[in-house]
Amino acid sequence: MTSLQRKVQAVLDELVDSGAETGLQVAVHHHGALVVDAVADGRTGGGLAPGTPVFSFSTGKAMTSLIAHLLVGTCVVGYDTTVVDVWPEFGTRGKEGATLRHVLTHAVGLPAMPHGIVPADLADWSRVCDALADAEPRWRPGTATGYHSFTYGFLVGEIARRVTGKPMRRLLREWVAVPLGLDGELYFGVPEGDLPRLARLEDAAVPQAAPPDTDAVLAPWEAGPSAALGNSPAILSADIPSVGTFTARGMAAMNAAVLDGRLVDAGQLRELTAVAFEGTDQVFGNSARLALGAPLGRLGTRPEETPTTFGWVGGGGSYVYADTATGTSFALTKTRLTPHFGTAQRLADLVADHLGDGS
Repeated sequence: MTSLQRKVQAVLDELVDSGAETGLQVAVHHHGALVVDAVADGRTGGGLAPGTPVFSFSTGKAMTSLIAHLLVGTCVVGYDTTVVDVWPEFGTRGKEGATLRHVLTHAVGLPAMPHGIVPADLADWSRVCDALADAEPRWRPGTATGYHSFTYGFLVGEIARRVTGKPMRRLLREWVAVPLGLDGELYFGVPEGDLPRLARLEDAAVPQAAPPDTDAVLAPWEAGPSAALGNSPAILSADIPSVGTFTARGMAAMNAAVLDGRLVDAGQLRELTAVAFEGTDQVFGNSARLALGAPLGRLGTRPEETPTTFGWVGGGGSYVYADTATGTSFALTKTRLTPHFGTAQRLADLVADHLGDGS
């Protein structure tokens, strides 16, 4: 057992024993070697293990973005390919100039699902994509950025489907999970037979009260996670590539393969991790510095302090990141949906302090 494994395991045990968390997985790769594969579960008969997949909301966007980069790597599209080149119906209401680059930087102008789309519709791929094609953007594509919560995966996914003829769940399995030996650990749309393997989520006992916001862009179900959504068999089984189900071990291994050149070459890795858009997020109002497909910077730091780190947080407190400078790939899943990222930041800081922070 590595010293880092012992340190991480001690933190997980403390958090679970104190009741702050119910179930946690953490995995870390460093220069291709698995140096942490830790789990803690305080629930009676919980059964959370390193190989237990966990629905982890927007951290699944790491898988979505990777599929986009693999599409570019195979030369079927480029980052500056216009969406209408492969999805002609999308070219309405001022969206004609939208590109894959705009999609990956949340700059298309469709941060929220069109009116009338509710969680029950997310399993209906055609309905959602038809609504997005007909939607009017909030800003001209490429002129601003704003977090595309659930729309992101459908935009990337429909581009992928149009050029390959395959849904995202199949591309993830065929292009990533099977080649890396991670079949059963990375999912968009969990097969019915695998649903009993999944961890069960729970909401925090005292959820954080959101202030009233009459100008909110996102619907409540788009802006905040819920255990009801994350435990729904219909949602878990659907191909919804803005969210994802995975093990921490599988996600960390996937990003390790990105860093070491097994999935993208060095030139593309430099391109996809460079600053691609900077501005004020039109949804949440924060300053945003984005690479192609992920925010830059490690959780709890300013982007300029950790410029070689890219990754995603997920509603409820999950977190994944990769750091090109230190060769580190980190993933955290959790079963209690907390309204903060305190656990993720504590563990990410611990790992960075141990392995080097990349600044």
